[in-house]
Amino acid sequence: MNDANDNLADSKPGRFVDEIVLEDLARDTFGRPLLTRFPPEPNGYLHIGHAKSICLNFGVAALHPDGRCNLRFDDTNPAAEDEEFVEAIQEDVRWLGFQWNGEVKFASDYFEQLYEWAEKLIREGKAYVDSQSLEQIRENRGNFYKPGIPSPDRDRSVEENLDLFRRMRAGEFEEGQYVLRAKIDMQSKDLKLRDPVMYRIRKVPHHRTGDEWCIYPMYDWAHGQSDAIEGITHSICTLEFQNHRGLYEWFLEALGIEKPPKQIEFARLNLTYTVLSKRKLQQLVEGGHVSGWDDPRMPTLAGMRRRGVPPAAIRNFCDRIGVSRKDGVVDVGLLEHEIREELNRTAPRRMAVLRPLRVVIENFPEGEALEVEVQNNPERPEEGTRKLLFTREVFIERDDFMEVPMKKWFRLSPGAEVRLRGACIIRCNEVVKDASGEIVELRCTWDEQSKGGAPADGRKIKGTLHWVSAAHAVDAEVRLYDRLFHSENPAGEENFLEHLNPESLEVIEGAKLEPSLGELAVGEVVQFERLGYFARDRESTADGRPVFNRTITLKDSWAKIAKSGA
Repeated sequence: MNDANDNLADSKPGRFVDEIVLEDLARDTFGRPLLTRFPPEPNGYLHIGHAKSICLNFGVAALHPDGRCNLRFDDTNPAAEDEEFVEAIQEDVRWLGFQWNGEVKFASDYFEQLYEWAEKLIREGKAYVDSQSLEQIRENRGNFYKPGIPSPDRDRSVEENLDLFRRMRAGEFEEGQYVLRAKIDMQSKDLKLRDPVMYRIRKVPHHRTGDEWCIYPMYDWAHGQSDAIEGITHSICTLEFQNHRGLYEWFLEALGIEKPPKQIEFARLNLTYTVLSKRKLQQLVEGGHVSGWDDPRMPTLAGMRRRGVPPAAIRNFCDRIGVSRKDGVVDVGLLEHEIREELNRTAPRRMAVLRPLRVVIENFPEGEALEVEVQNNPERPEEGTRKLLFTREVFIERDDFMEVPMKKWFRLSPGAEVRLRGACIIRCNEVVKDASGEIVELRCTWDEQSKGGAPADGRKIKGTLHWVSAAHAVDAEVRLYDRLFHSENPAGEENFLEHLNPESLEVIEGAKLEPSLGELAVGEVVQFERLGYFARDRESTADGRPVFNRTITLKDSWAKIAKSGA
């Protein structure tokens, strides 16, 4: 068995897998083209941890011009699998920007070959049918301190084993009555080699083969042999499969596979403030703590796509963190940083007011509208301008007004002047309140000589606010998403649900948007100036009432930490 990849030093952090593959290519170890695979089980939605594996497998395949990566579903557990997950996973891989080699493949494509190979091992005395229950098998396997106890059925004759195995396939027995086990070594220090189960009876329809089969291969038996059938050169998997490697290689050797695939393990992704356990994500969904697998707070790729996260940001993140042979935890702030970096580069700027405060400009003519030209991106003038209509009544953010201003308050307050971006300068003259004392309206005047936002006399105006014309505003619902957990390590908590962030979602009704935002397609992302990045949601109504999800805020605390070297 080959342990060469265990001995290769991580001379270049995050690149050890590439180094192994490049060395094999230089030696022509396999005598066939470089071929990797991404092999998800179709029993749930992919998450950001899977994205790391996708980027790695497709990235390794790109190390050689002839390199390819297969997409194969390891569909060996029909009770948990569904065509919905098959379709969703394909969409996720494409969304990330990758195209797999040839047609989508399935372990179920190889059921007949796997069965024939199982009979081969039986005939060679390397497998047997066991009548013990799975509980008895686990108990008799022993542990690191206790040797395994051989099954009473371990010495069945080849003829009896073949007969029972064929009858298992024919459906003569009930679930749990028999299993097929590899006959390896019940005293082995590697517990995986203590006669592992290869087949079990499951009388459950399969999402592709229907009722054709009532015995299904275990993952460890199907996985390596599927790799061999496809001609995979490098089987790249997460670190928890390291103790499966001995069994992976034993099966391939027992079958006489020439130049078998090489298994390489890397550390899975762990993120702060995030859970990536499929079981825990399922608890979130089934417990109603989120709206579904694509809830924008979920770390699933479907959820991140709905939230407006660009796939390039995920690819950049995966490239930046690299791969390691040691488990660790990555600060989720680094992912957020990459999202901001990509959106800052690609997302157009528009104006929206989330918590509107009405401003009446008393000296502006009633019923008239002034066309103003606003830069699409003040930081990049080359992106051009757009035209907006400015009217007597506009909305500003309620947070941009303070009746009793604090020191160094450069936004609006009684008697103060501010610039409305691209439009003009206004002065607040009066604050109108309702019976409860809440501010409902500001009475202001505008400096007609300041069209475009620049004062004619050259006086300095420090504050610039975004705004929306009341006459032309589009009403919208805006959902402000934040981290789902307030604990840095919810995955390590005894009851992770107790650490849910109660403020992970705030729904704002009656937000006011500039007209162009009502025309965005579902999934399009823009920056609401001064507020953050937002994506139009699929729940936007047909009558024109849009719903926007906040992708991420503008503030980037991780960048400050990284810059300081903390």
